[in-house]
Amino acid sequence: MSPHEYAHYIITTGTVTFPERSYIRVVDATPTTAANSELLKTLGDRVRQARARRGMTRKQLARDSGVSERYLAQIETGQGNISILLLLQIARALDLPVQDLVREGPEPPVDLVHTTELLRRLPADDLREARQLLLQHFSGVDAASRRHRIALIGLRGAGKSTLGALLGKKLDVPFLELDRLIEQESGVAMSAIFDLYGQSGFRRLELQCLEQVLQRYPRFVLSTGGSLVSEPATFERLLATCFTVWLRSSPEEHMQRVIAQGDMRPMANNREAMADLERILTVREPLYSKADVTIDTSGQSVDNSFRTLSEACSTIMHSDAS
Repeated sequence: MSPHEYAHYIITTGTVTFPERSYIRVVDATPTTAANSELLKTLGDRVRQARARRGMTRKQLARDSGVSERYLAQIETGQGNISILLLLQIARALDLPVQDLVREGPEPPVDLVHTTELLRRLPADDLREARQLLLQHFSGVDAASRRHRIALIGLRGAGKSTLGALLGKKLDVPFLELDRLIEQESGVAMSAIFDLYGQSGFRRLELQCLEQVLQRYPRFVLSTGGSLVSEPATFERLLATCFTVWLRSSPEEHMQRVIAQGDMRPMANNREAMADLERILTVREPLYSKADVTIDTSGQSVDNSFRTLSEACSTIMHSDAS
């Protein structure tokens, strides 16, 4: 075998034993850090615990996964820098989702695991009903409070800022823009936040600012960032505590409105900007559709869109009062 073939064999099989040579030393290109070591140790613990729960010997797991016993021993003692493909083979042999092995943090409580499995088996309609029941009983937010906190979601250019400001004025409640609050909290412009803090840092700031809004204001109209819905914990918190409205529009109108505001970034050096926007909207649509109300602003004037939004909010508040 050539050196390249040796390397490929190691990656795909997890073994370092060959007919031509009894041993090959693999130099790991991934720097060893405390965080990496802890992750490998956690992974090893989970493989060993999952194997024990299923009453499998290491030999049995090696046979079922196609990964050598020697390499499994290294993994279980936190010494093996495993590839994704090998991890998938081990997860399948243990009959576990691969994410259960690489989940960060401690093992979840048994009741949470069983509840998750129960919910996983429910059809879509029953799952929605189960979620509503959980919110009613355990969210800690009563329906009346929720209906006086209005959150607007949707892509840029949907009219969240314009319509939100008008709605806040009509209802005589504060109008807040979550992105502006994040800028104030971080002390830098939104365009620089991702460079300084990264995606994870921005998401932490986003959730932190949302929690501050919920603690400080009993009533408000809130405009959220278009990508908030992609962060499950933050979006779930928003859905549980606020009456949410998806301001929906066509990709073409989203693009036109952003450009009309003087922002040419969507088109800058990107010939596929419209295709990207359509793809984002398609991927996020199932998330946006979780809102309590959807209002389509396509082809509508600001006055018409505001009238529809105002009527929807008045209806929900009236039903609360009755």
